[in-house]
Amino acid sequence: MMIVQTEKLEKVYDDKNSVPVKALRQVDLSIKAGEFTAIAGPSGSGKTTLLNLIGGLDQASSGDVKIDGKSLHDFDKNALADYRLQNVGFIFQSYNLIPVLTAEENVEFILLMQGVSDKERHERVKKELADLGIDEELMNRRPNELSGGQQQRVAVARAIIACPKLVLADEPTANLDSKTGKMLLDKMREMNEKRGITFLFSTHDQMVMEYAKRLIMLRDGEIVEDNYK
Repeated sequence: MMIVQTEKLEKVYDDKNSVPVKALRQVDLSIKAGEFTAIAGPSGSGKTTLLNLIGGLDQASSGDVKIDGKSLHDFDKNALADYRLQNVGFIFQSYNLIPVLTAEENVEFILLMQGVSDKERHERVKKELADLGIDEELMNRRPNELSGGQQQRVAVARAIIACPKLVLADEPTANLDSKTGKMLLDKMREMNEKRGITFLFSTHDQMVMEYAKRLIMLRDGEIVEDNYK
C-alpha cells in the first residue's frame, strides 16, 4: 500500500533579489507503507523542502501530495493540523523541543493532544525515554540542560511515541557523534521492523544512507537516482 505519493511536485521560492528559484522540479515519488528510505543530495538539492511538503508544513507551488490516497490540497488548516497530529512524527536537525517543558513533558505533549489518559501517558513516555537511554533524572530536565545527543533522543521519542504511520526525519544525525547516531538509527530501524512505522529521512550522513533500505538521490530539485537495496 502506498502511504505517500507526489505527482509533478514543484516548489518555487523567491531569492533575496525576488528572482524565482525552483527548489523542486516535477518530483514524482511513491513511498510504500513500512519503507525505511533516505533522501540524499547536496545542500540546496530540495531534501528538506520535499519533507516539509509531505508533512504538510509547507504548500507546493504546483503538483500534488497524496497521503493514503488523499490529496493534501483538499485539507484546510485544521485538517492539516489533525493529519500531522494523528499520522506524522517529525524529527528535526535542530531538535525543536519546547524550551519551557521538561524532556518528559515534551514527549508527553503529543499524547496529551490526542487525549490519552494521564496514567497511560506517563507509562508510555517513561518506557520510550528509558529505551532511548534517558533516565528519570534526565526526564525532569529542560532542553537547555541536556546535551545535543540527549535532546535528539527526546526528539526521537516524541516522534515515535504515538506510533504514527510516517516519521519524517530531517538530518537527524547531523549534530550527533557516530555512537549516538548509530544508537538512534538502531532504535528507529527497530520501530520500523516491529511497529511497521514508515521512515523517510533527508541526510548527508553516509551511515544513514547505509542503514536505509532504499536510497533516493536528489540534485537541483530532481530525483536522479532511486535504488532499493
